[in-house]
Amino acid sequence: METFLFITTAIVAVGAALAMVLSSNAVHSALFLILNFCSVAILYFLLRAPFLGAVQVTVYAGAIMVLFLFVIMLLGAENAELGEEKIGWQKPAGLVLGVALLAEIGYVAYRGTKLIDAPVADATNIGAPTTISAKLFSTYLLPFEVISILLLIAVVGTVVLTRRRVVAREERQS
Repeated sequence: METFLFITTAIVAVGAALAMVLSSNAVHSALFLILNFCSVAILYFLLRAPFLGAVQVTVYAGAIMVLFLFVIMLLGAENAELGEEKIGWQKPAGLVLGVALLAEIGYVAYRGTKLIDAPVADATNIGAPTTISAKLFSTYLLPFEVISILLLIAVVGTVVLTRRRVVAREERQS
């Protein structure tokens, strides 16, 4: 039963990720991303990492997605019409990044478990809050801080873009 639930949830997660990428509506993409986050949380619970599952739901599916939806609604991205001239460079860039991702997947599949040389010290304690916090605030402190700065830049960028749109609308009306 657990294997069936795992496979079903994994299929839902992959399907939601594909639907998110292929959706032309920004709000629908955000909702598919929420479905993906919830599916990943269920996978964490099935892998006996309840703390990670709870964090996945509260932080990502909750707080981060509320921020994403706020930005989408604030900028009006769901109503934006992108012409071919505006996204012409994105298709080749996406193709190059897709080929790079497939090459990485192939490399990992070819190398298999040889990529991980060091054994896990205590496999039963991997998802515990103490283990995660110890790693987060020691080994991964710099990436943690970089991500917080990137989120701050995204919020400031949203405010700047919104302000420009409001100023341009006011100039057109007067």
